[in-house]
Amino acid sequence: MLWKLPIFGKISKIGITPPDPQPDRAGVAIAAIVRNEARHIEEWAHFHARAGVAHFVIYDNGSTDATVALLRDVLPPPQLSIMPWAQVFSDARMGREIHNQVLAYAHAARNFGGYFRWMAFIDVDEFLIPKRADSLPGALAHLGECHSISLPWHMFGRSGHVAPPQGGVLRNYRRRASDPMSNVRGVRAFKCIVDPCHLTALRVHSMEIDGSEASCNDRGESASLRDRNRPEFYSAGHVQLNHYYTRSEEELAAKIGRGPNLRAKNEEYERKVRRTVANIEADEVEDLSALDYLARIGWE
Repeated sequence: MLWKLPIFGKISKIGITPPDPQPDRAGVAIAAIVRNEARHIEEWAHFHARAGVAHFVIYDNGSTDATVALLRDVLPPPQLSIMPWAQVFSDARMGREIHNQVLAYAHAARNFGGYFRWMAFIDVDEFLIPKRADSLPGALAHLGECHSISLPWHMFGRSGHVAPPQGGVLRNYRRRASDPMSNVRGVRAFKCIVDPCHLTALRVHSMEIDGSEASCNDRGESASLRDRNRPEFYSAGHVQLNHYYTRSEEELAAKIGRGPNLRAKNEEYERKVRRTVANIEADEVEDLSALDYLARIGWE
């Protein structure tokens, strides 16, 4: 057959019409897609709520554990929207699968974005750490003229843990790859916080604002999509994105066992994941930014 997915891959960029800004829109919302994250979801939700996130738009991709129930325990109803999102859509003419995570992000931006100044598109193994301010809205307050922020991954490995430790992710995983702008995964990766009322297209790792792929670092300096990979674009003085890529060895093995989001051979996926972990742990530094924030806000 001519139109086969392996040839053309997924539809991974979706264009949208930006939502209209609602009166008195303000604050930060998070859009995230989840599946069976019960072990760590409470810490992630509690942390970001304490950091000032006004609303969580959560897309549940077929969880069979207590993920959704735990979110509802941590977050009050006005602060949480749960969307069932266990689906596979494709272009019926060409047979190309539509990237389910990108589709979730587009839905969140279009249907919820008009109420917020900022919307962050992250996963639940990623934490947005305010570096100076006591909240995320405070950490972003100086970026009034910016509509898109690209935050580089700070990639954390196993930190010596074989089994999941007691006490949560932030307190136990303190070692990361030394250079956030290095090619730990073969590519430099960013996640984005944007003004959804200017969002015109999106991928998982890049957004288009008013037709442009340019974005700012957290200092407010703008760069093209290509130039954000340059070392001088790096900044984490106001907000740092911590990506806890693997956590313990047991959780790493489980991650490999679940297989990739995209269609690929499991053996290839395992090699890729193990190679990424090896790259993270080949040159590590201790990073206490999350603990510094917890101490600053008095979170025991």
